[in-house]
Amino acid sequence: MSRIVVLGAGSWGTTIAKVIADGGNELMLWARRADQVEQINSTQQNPDYLAGIVLPKSIHATSSIEQALDQAEQIYIAIPSQQLRESLTTWSSLIPKTATLISLMKGLESGTGKRMSEVISESTGIPLDQIAVLSGPNLALEIANQEPAAAVAACSSQDRASEVARVCSSEYFTVFTNSDVIGTELGGVLKNLIAVAIGIVSGIGHGQNTKASIMTRGLSEITKFAVAHGARRRTMFGLAGLGDLIATSESSLSRNFRAGEMLGQGVAKQDVIQRLKQTAEGLSSVEPVLAIANKLGIEMPIVSQVYDVIEGRMSPTEFGKQLNLADDVEVES
Repeated sequence: MSRIVVLGAGSWGTTIAKVIADGGNELMLWARRADQVEQINSTQQNPDYLAGIVLPKSIHATSSIEQALDQAEQIYIAIPSQQLRESLTTWSSLIPKTATLISLMKGLESGTGKRMSEVISESTGIPLDQIAVLSGPNLALEIANQEPAAAVAACSSQDRASEVARVCSSEYFTVFTNSDVIGTELGGVLKNLIAVAIGIVSGIGHGQNTKASIMTRGLSEITKFAVAHGARRRTMFGLAGLGDLIATSESSLSRNFRAGEMLGQGVAKQDVIQRLKQTAEGLSSVEPVLAIANKLGIEMPIVSQVYDVIEGRMSPTEFGKQLNLADDVEVES
């Protein structure tokens, strides 16, 4: 049995820990706060992030990163994307060089535009074929409540992808595999931007026609971006692309949708961040995505105006008119 570690005891990290434990595995869950560790170990609950969910006894929490990483074989990483490089650089000497590292994060690094798998490799020295990405329509509370769901484990090494899929699959959570790390990773990043867009129009009070139009044209935008980076088009229409977009785009459990909804109601960006109390990756990913798109000459009118609303340059009531700027080709080859 693999020695399994989850780094990060937020809602998604804790949920993946529960999924793995429900599949019959023991694991270590690392959290920064000692009081959170004590609560998980003594009550089998993490109420700050998964209220009402009882965690399996086979999850052992710790605030010691040394204890967590000692002899680890699979390391699932669920920390805020903008803290990733600094954290892993600090911990790199503790990470076993043969371990598989699995990114649970859905963001791009601010300033560099790097995907999380790239940041993991650069900051640890672990080769990319030992780094996997787990992504899909994964609203944490639904999965923690054991509602059936699926995801994709992507890695250039089929053996490592299959092992991640085996460990993470349970009676209610099915994990498929592919080798398209770029598409799987970018699907998880980019759908957040469209989820924010749909949240904005929901906050304004627009109905399903507007939301469906933005979701569909938004999928076209993010697919162009992903394919330009080497992703397979079909990946963007699978679980990690369209599937994740559907789940994230109109659920009160989606932080990105809720962030957009508050923006649509006129709440300023900093107040949105404060009210959420958790990371909405779409707010931090939009700038690096657009910087890359501009360099490559990729037009992303929906994402561009999401950024304008976030930064206060556009009134939310003007949002939605960006459909007039979209490519008028509905079906692409």
